[in-house]
Amino acid sequence: MGEKRTYRSLIARNGLTSFQVRHKETDLHIQSERNLENEVSALVIEVRLSIEDYARSHPGFLESYTPLPYNPFAPAVVRDMLESSAAAGVGPMAAVAGAIAQHIGKRCVELTSGEVIVENGGDIFLRVFEPITSVILAGTSPLSRRVGIVVAPGRLALGICTSSGTVGHSRSFGKADAVTIVSQSVSLADAAATSIGNMVITERDINHGLNALKKISGVLGGVIIKGTKLGIWGEIQLVPLNL
Repeated sequence: MGEKRTYRSLIARNGLTSFQVRHKETDLHIQSERNLENEVSALVIEVRLSIEDYARSHPGFLESYTPLPYNPFAPAVVRDMLESSAAAGVGPMAAVAGAIAQHIGKRCVELTSGEVIVENGGDIFLRVFEPITSVILAGTSPLSRRVGIVVAPGRLALGICTSSGTVGHSRSFGKADAVTIVSQSVSLADAAATSIGNMVITERDINHGLNALKKISGVLGGVIIKGTKLGIWGEIQLVPLNL
């Protein structure tokens, strides 16, 4: 992102080991019951190479802002990107950060029996056994760091992804301070956050964004923040914070 990711100090989980893995544009912050840096470093290279190789043989994959045809013979991470972006109505690269977090997170789960949290530029894979609250960062909005999403423990992992048209490096055609989406698919949450974020220019667009969000199959819920206004839909437990 080009800036220090100071928000990572907010996501420390007691009892877990934290480590970072960086490769090219990918910058992961991971928490698990033990340090998996060596295993994850190798997997990050493998996952990125599969995306880069596919892009070289499929012109337009990196540049498209609209869904591309599904390819059952593509690498697993690319199939997730194609499927999720099609569901959300955006280009496949809108799901790349979430897809990488998802594949790394699943591999960490295979390597450890404990909790796993993988954060990739604000897109998060969560597998937790105790409740956890995910803080919503919304730039200069007065609601930034004032609300959080409670994640209940469960057998299945969850994805929580945020897109902003006013903060960070992600490309958005909208001006939302934050669109945060929850799904069992991290790549879908990422793509949906981008899709809905593109629709929100002013506070008046929040309801339009929520109505569009309802139509994306696989999304559990979401929060839209623009200025002083907030909209929420779905299976979301929102709590006030004072950070």
